[in-house]
Amino acid sequence: MSVTSYIFGVVSALLTLVVVIEMLRRRRLRERHAAWWFLAGVLALIAGIFPATLEWAASLVGVTVPVNLVFFVSIAILFLVCLQHSSELTQLESKTRILAERVALLELKSSERRIVDVSDSEGETQDPKAAQILRSAGDQYSGGVPD
Repeated sequence: MSVTSYIFGVVSALLTLVVVIEMLRRRRLRERHAAWWFLAGVLALIAGIFPATLEWAASLVGVTVPVNLVFFVSIAILFLVCLQHSSELTQLESKTRILAERVALLELKSSERRIVDVSDSEGETQDPKAAQILRSAGDQYSGGVPD
């Protein structure tokens, strides 16, 4: 390998580490998300500074071409990042569904209270939206079909 490729590898790894650390510092990236990127940057820096370690690791694992080991490790790290994000996305979707259900219940209770307040003060509700909600809520609870 030429000196230019070594310098390019080291600069790229350092740039990756600087970007990850800066994003952490500015709170644009959380620690649990930065771990895999930081690991990739450190591994790239080690391979860039000490290229013999890449050849040693490739021979240790039984990979003939050291660059193939780099590709494999890179794909493995990206797979783990995707897996982590999928897990967190699933948790967030579940929390969002629960929150949406709670908001719907609170809106229903609020509408029922408004309807009761309006109908108590005037004998019959004058709010058409409230009357519709009351009818649909009454039908829902009584098992009837809404209008």
